[in-house]
Amino acid sequence: MSEDLSLNINIKEPRWDQGTFMGRAKHFFMVTDPRNVLLSSEKLEEARVIVENYRAGTVTPGLTEDELWRAKYTYDSAFHPDTGEKMFVIGRMSAQVPMNMSITGCMLTFYRTTPAVVFWQWVNQSFNAIVNYTNRSGDAPITMNQLGAAYVSATTGAVVTALGLKSLATRLPPIVSRFVPFAAVAAANCINIPFMRQRELKYGIPVMDENGNRLGESANAAKQAIIQVVVSRIGMAVPAMAIPPVIMNALEKKAFMKCNLKKKSFSVLLSSLVFATPLCCALFPQKSSMSVSGLEADLQERIRQLSPETTTVYFNKGL
Repeated sequence: MSEDLSLNINIKEPRWDQGTFMGRAKHFFMVTDPRNVLLSSEKLEEARVIVENYRAGTVTPGLTEDELWRAKYTYDSAFHPDTGEKMFVIGRMSAQVPMNMSITGCMLTFYRTTPAVVFWQWVNQSFNAIVNYTNRSGDAPITMNQLGAAYVSATTGAVVTALGLKSLATRLPPIVSRFVPFAAVAAANCINIPFMRQRELKYGIPVMDENGNRLGESANAAKQAIIQVVVSRIGMAVPAMAIPPVIMNALEKKAFMKCNLKKKSFSVLLSSLVFATPLCCALFPQKSSMSVSGLEADLQERIRQLSPETTTVYFNKGL
């Protein structure tokens, strides 16, 4: 019966302990599940209604605790945690595996010519720009001019970096040159993410106390958040782009096994992405924290006046 379901379940927080890596991994396996991309608008809306009603103190008739948590994770996979807006479908973390599977496969296959490198790096960085904007931290609006400038800066910088690395690869052994896509992706992430989230670096992101009360905006918190996201994104690329080059270099030397080995290499790629995405997201808590002493001086003073007992602030780092 619906009245048996307690209203004390805290669905504002993940179901598992976010203070441990395993707890964060379980959380992100749910959020990044590729099957979430296939959910219809009706299913997403149903989950939104269940979650928002529960937060408002209304339990959907007949709802069980497992159904509540399922609705919460469906909601989390498709709606932005700060703004509540439905996220663009290919920008959701649940789209990472199918999108990266396609793009990474092409980057590892078509890397020999400059036009191919430019095209696939542009496709990859355009996709990354969408993901970075979709999963940004904070709720401040961004104008189309700001978004366009960030996109051009991010993709141009990333493609130029990739071309520079490709020119270096021509003087390297074939096996080493196959790692150019990974090096390019790692370097491009260091450019793309800060550019697409440059507004956060300029104006800061919301920081809160342990009870969720907003205390102000901090650019220092934004820097920490962006660094953690860059590390996670590079980590996601390691198994997908470091293992297949070795396999594909070997299959080129054995033409009679080429077909089967190529299928196996893409199987390795798929398996790597399925596990790398949630595990690397779990490297850091999404609800990150920092000491008040690490904030800007004026914000520290404001917090001392508003909430003198607060020594740690929390913020959404983005994904």
